[in-house]
Amino acid sequence: MQLNEVLLSAWLKISTAINNSRLVSEMSYNESLICNILYRNATEQPSHALTATDLCAETKILKSQMNRILTQLEDKNLITRERSPQDKRKIFVRLTTEQSNAYLKQHEQILKLLDDIIEKLGEEKTLEIIDTLNGISDVAGEIIK
Repeated sequence: MQLNEVLLSAWLKISTAINNSRLVSEMSYNESLICNILYRNATEQPSHALTATDLCAETKILKSQMNRILTQLEDKNLITRERSPQDKRKIFVRLTTEQSNAYLKQHEQILKLLDDIIEKLGEEKTLEIIDTLNGISDVAGEIIK
Protein backbone atom coordinates (compact mmCIF):
# COMPACT_ATOMS: atom_id res chain seq x y z
CA MET A 1 0.00 0.00 0.00
CA GLN A 2 1.30 3.48 -0.87
CA LEU A 3 2.24 5.86 1.95
CA ASN A 4 -0.41 8.41 0.92
CA GLU A 5 -3.09 5.69 1.21
CA VAL A 6 -1.83 4.71 4.67
CA LEU A 7 -1.86 8.38 5.79
CA LEU A 8 -5.39 8.83 4.40
CA SER A 9 -6.55 5.67 6.19
CA ALA A 10 -5.10 6.85 9.53
CA TRP A 11 -6.62 10.32 9.03
CA LEU A 12 -10.07 8.87 8.34
CA LYS A 13 -9.77 6.42 11.22
CA ILE A 14 -9.15 9.15 13.80
CA SER A 15 -11.79 11.43 12.22
CA THR A 16 -14.49 8.79 12.31
CA ALA A 17 -13.52 7.68 15.82
CA ILE A 18 -13.99 11.23 17.07
CA ASN A 19 -17.07 11.99 14.98
CA ASN A 20 -18.86 8.69 15.58
CA SER A 21 -18.21 8.48 19.30
CA ARG A 22 -21.17 10.84 19.65
CA LEU A 23 -19.51 12.69 22.49
CA VAL A 24 -21.31 15.70 21.13
CA SER A 25 -24.68 14.06 20.59
CA GLU A 26 -26.65 17.21 21.40
CA MET A 27 -25.21 19.04 18.41
CA SER A 28 -23.64 18.44 15.03
CA TYR A 29 -19.88 18.34 14.56
CA ASN A 30 -19.90 21.86 13.03
CA GLU A 31 -22.07 23.23 15.84
CA SER A 32 -19.67 21.77 18.39
CA LEU A 33 -16.70 23.18 16.47
CA ILE A 34 -18.20 26.68 16.49
CA CYS A 35 -19.06 26.43 20.20
CA ASN A 36 -15.49 25.35 20.94
CA ILE A 37 -14.07 28.36 19.10
CA LEU A 38 -16.48 30.72 20.88
CA TYR A 39 -15.73 29.09 24.25
CA ARG A 40 -11.97 29.34 23.72
CA ASN A 41 -12.29 32.95 22.62
CA ALA A 42 -14.47 33.84 25.62
CA THR A 43 -11.97 32.35 28.06
CA GLU A 44 -8.77 33.54 26.35
CA GLN A 45 -9.88 36.94 24.99
CA PRO A 46 -13.13 37.92 26.71
CA SER A 47 -13.04 41.49 25.42
CA HIS A 48 -12.63 40.38 21.78
CA ALA A 49 -15.94 39.35 20.21
CA LEU A 50 -15.95 37.21 17.07
CA THR A 51 -18.01 37.69 13.92
CA ALA A 52 -19.32 35.09 11.48
CA THR A 53 -16.53 36.19 9.14
CA ASP A 54 -13.95 35.41 11.84
CA LEU A 55 -15.51 31.97 12.33
CA CYS A 56 -15.49 31.32 8.57
CA ALA A 57 -11.81 32.26 8.39
CA GLU A 58 -10.89 29.89 11.22
CA THR A 59 -13.00 26.93 10.10
CA LYS A 60 -12.96 27.38 6.31
CA ILE A 61 -16.74 26.92 6.36
CA LEU A 62 -18.62 28.83 3.66
CA LYS A 63 -20.53 31.93 4.78
CA SER A 64 -23.91 30.42 3.77
CA GLN A 65 -23.17 27.26 5.76
CA MET A 66 -21.94 29.32 8.71
CA ASN A 67 -25.15 31.34 8.80
CA ARG A 68 -27.18 28.12 8.83
CA ILE A 69 -25.07 26.72 11.70
CA LEU A 70 -25.34 29.96 13.66
CA THR A 71 -29.12 30.00 13.18
CA GLN A 72 -29.32 26.42 14.50
CA LEU A 73 -27.20 27.36 17.53
CA GLU A 74 -29.31 30.46 18.09
CA ASP A 75 -32.49 28.36 17.91
CA LYS A 76 -31.01 26.13 20.65
CA ASN A 77 -30.22 29.27 22.69
CA LEU A 78 -26.52 28.38 22.69
CA ILE A 79 -25.39 31.64 21.07
CA THR A 80 -26.48 35.23 20.68
CA ARG A 81 -25.83 37.54 17.78
CA GLU A 82 -25.62 41.25 18.46
CA ARG A 83 -24.98 44.14 16.12
CA SER A 84 -21.95 46.31 16.84
CA PRO A 85 -22.93 49.78 18.07
CA GLN A 86 -19.90 51.25 16.27
CA ASP A 87 -20.31 49.46 12.93
CA LYS A 88 -23.81 48.28 12.03
CA ARG A 89 -22.34 45.89 9.44
CA LYS A 90 -20.62 43.82 12.14
CA ILE A 91 -22.57 41.21 14.07
CA PHE A 92 -20.83 39.65 17.05
CA VAL A 93 -21.43 36.03 18.01
CA ARG A 94 -21.15 34.87 21.63
CA LEU A 95 -21.97 31.76 23.62
CA THR A 96 -24.90 32.35 25.94
CA THR A 97 -23.99 31.99 29.58
CA GLU A 98 -27.23 30.34 30.64
CA GLN A 99 -27.36 27.69 27.90
CA SER A 100 -23.65 27.10 27.37
CA ASN A 101 -23.79 24.41 30.07
CA ALA A 102 -24.99 21.96 27.38
CA TYR A 103 -21.81 22.60 25.42
CA LEU A 104 -19.60 22.64 28.55
CA LYS A 105 -20.95 19.24 29.63
CA GLN A 106 -19.92 17.73 26.30
CA HIS A 107 -16.62 19.63 26.38
CA GLU A 108 -15.84 18.03 29.74
CA GLN A 109 -16.63 14.55 28.33
CA ILE A 110 -14.20 15.16 25.46
CA LEU A 111 -11.51 16.40 27.84
CA LYS A 112 -12.00 13.25 29.95
CA LEU A 113 -11.53 11.08 26.86
CA LEU A 114 -8.38 13.01 25.99
CA ASP A 115 -7.09 12.64 29.56
CA ASP A 116 -7.54 8.87 29.22
CA ILE A 117 -5.67 8.89 25.90
CA ILE A 118 -2.85 10.97 27.42
CA GLU A 119 -2.64 8.55 30.36
CA LYS A 120 -2.31 5.55 28.02
CA LEU A 121 0.16 7.20 25.63
CA GLY A 122 2.18 9.17 28.15
CA GLU A 123 2.93 12.89 28.14
CA GLU A 124 6.04 12.69 25.92
CA LYS A 125 4.30 10.67 23.18
CA THR A 126 1.23 12.94 23.41
CA LEU A 127 3.40 16.04 22.91
CA GLU A 128 5.02 14.40 19.87
CA ILE A 129 1.57 13.62 18.43
CA ILE A 130 0.41 17.20 19.03
CA ASP A 131 3.51 18.50 17.26
CA THR A 132 2.94 16.10 14.35
CA LEU A 133 -0.76 16.95 14.01
CA ASN A 134 0.00 20.68 14.08
CA GLY A 135 2.70 20.12 11.45
CA ILE A 136 0.28 18.22 9.21
CA SER A 137 -2.33 20.96 9.64
CA ASP A 138 0.18 23.71 8.84
CA VAL A 139 1.53 21.95 5.74
CA ALA A 140 -1.98 21.12 4.49
CA GLY A 141 -2.98 24.79 4.98
CA GLU A 142 0.05 25.97 3.01
CA ILE A 143 -0.58 23.53 0.16
CA ILE A 144 -4.31 24.30 -0.08
CA LYS A 145 -3.71 28.07 -0.29
